[in-house]
Amino acid sequence: MNFDPLITPARRTELTAQGLWQDRLIIDCLDAVAASTPDAVAIVDHNSMDGSRNVLTYRELQAHSIRIACALAALGVERGDVVAVQLPNWWHYAALHAACVRLGAVINPLMPIFRARELEFMLGLAEARVLIVPREFRGFAYPPMAAELQSRLPALREILVVGGVDPASAFESRVLDRAWETETDVPALFAARRPTPDEVTEIMYTSGTTGEPKGVMHTANTLLCKAKLATTLFGFTAEDVIFMGSPLAHQTGFMYAAVLAMYHGVKCVLQDIWEPAIAARLMTAEGCTLTLGSTPFLRDLVHAPEIAGYDLSRLRLFLCAGAPIPRVLVQAARERHPNLYVMSAWGMTEMGIATATYPGDPLDKVIDTDGRALPHQAVRVVDEAGVCVPPDTEGRLQARCATTFVGYLKRPEAYGVDADGWLETGDNARMDADGYIRITGRSKDLIIRGGENIPIVEVEELLYRHPAIQDAAIVAMPDDRLGERGCAFVTLQPGTTLDFAGMLAYLDSAGLIKPYWPERLEVIAEFPRTPSGKIQKFKLREVAKTLAPMRLERDKGQL
Repeated sequence: MNFDPLITPARRTELTAQGLWQDRLIIDCLDAVAASTPDAVAIVDHNSMDGSRNVLTYRELQAHSIRIACALAALGVERGDVVAVQLPNWWHYAALHAACVRLGAVINPLMPIFRARELEFMLGLAEARVLIVPREFRGFAYPPMAAELQSRLPALREILVVGGVDPASAFESRVLDRAWETETDVPALFAARRPTPDEVTEIMYTSGTTGEPKGVMHTANTLLCKAKLATTLFGFTAEDVIFMGSPLAHQTGFMYAAVLAMYHGVKCVLQDIWEPAIAARLMTAEGCTLTLGSTPFLRDLVHAPEIAGYDLSRLRLFLCAGAPIPRVLVQAARERHPNLYVMSAWGMTEMGIATATYPGDPLDKVIDTDGRALPHQAVRVVDEAGVCVPPDTEGRLQARCATTFVGYLKRPEAYGVDADGWLETGDNARMDADGYIRITGRSKDLIIRGGENIPIVEVEELLYRHPAIQDAAIVAMPDDRLGERGCAFVTLQPGTTLDFAGMLAYLDSAGLIKPYWPERLEVIAEFPRTPSGKIQKFKLREVAKTLAPMRLERDKGQL
């Protein structure tokens, strides 16, 4: 596929001259580490499907990536083909990313919670050649769904099942158990397939305002630039150990586990189902020093009673983004974990971390802001005319970053970057006199629930199809743990009724994944509207602030 990355010659010249775009590939980093410290631990994962603990050295990670690349090539993967990976936080992500880069292929991480409804669109848009799934995860069997999708997607040629029982599709028998590298001229294969650092190497879907996910495209230069900037931001050293409980199918998990660890040649510890006690045990046993996640992860590490007794003194940094951090939570974290610095940050799939607080910042900055721009990552707040507003004035947040993505897959018109490189983020914000921003809302219609974007328009459109519903609007309810939850306001057709259980049953029958379900239903007589008839959601949000969810927490371990 021709991805047509949107890179201006001026941008490339500027960032290369500054040393921000390094013209390296992640395999250059991996191969260098495997040569210098081959026995250093690369990945420790904990597979809840089979109960295994897997430890890979950098020598083994390199060998796996070479074998996987040769196998994929033998299966017909060409330069520019998309390899979709719908796996939990297992070692395979790092190996598959490196393997794809060796072939000039493109990795497309997909959240394990996605089902046929979401996947058919995503796989179809990317024209994915290969889909890699687990045999089972959290009680769901993936192979039947994958087979059904393959029957409807002509570009999808291969389904590989990690832990599969059918030798015809099992990842182990089809890929790992055969010495593919002995059956081909590996140097010639990789030399012919090696991509340039400006070719698309990753597609990551993000929710949009239309209800249709957008495929964010990144190159080696934009990804490794993120790693370079994170090195300074984190005060990163060769002694650090990364813990990642956030999904590797999100950019946070993928970037700062599968990429940053290989970039530095350090150990990364993966957890596939979030459980606070297990996380604390792993952090203690593996000597983890830093992690990244949304507010619920931090809250659990601070307040969950089951973590008492674990020694987290080596954990020095928790970068928290994706939802506002309550003041009391930061204070509690400082009291319970004196060595831990909670770093507030803001970013997007489109550019990674753009703003953050820094060690030594006043406490009010850490708690009450989303940080200031990183070096080489500029932000500004503008009015409707695009003019910068005075300090402490709300406006549209724009970002101009060295790490900015290179376009949306097959949607060049949606890029939203002007001639000077400023990206419309879709967020509203205020910036104080010191340059610290605070996100005040979103011009794009989203709820962020535990760091996960909920595409409101898609859910509203489903509700509109319910025979009893006349009008529907979904807004955020503030939540201490998850940041936000969804509340559905509806008006009903005359003579009809609808209760909360009925709404959930309907959404389930429509195939909508559970994390997108609203967690409260409010049946109202009429909506507040503007003179032109538009629903005034800001008034609904004020009502939602006084409400609480109508059901208990979801399945254990799920955010």
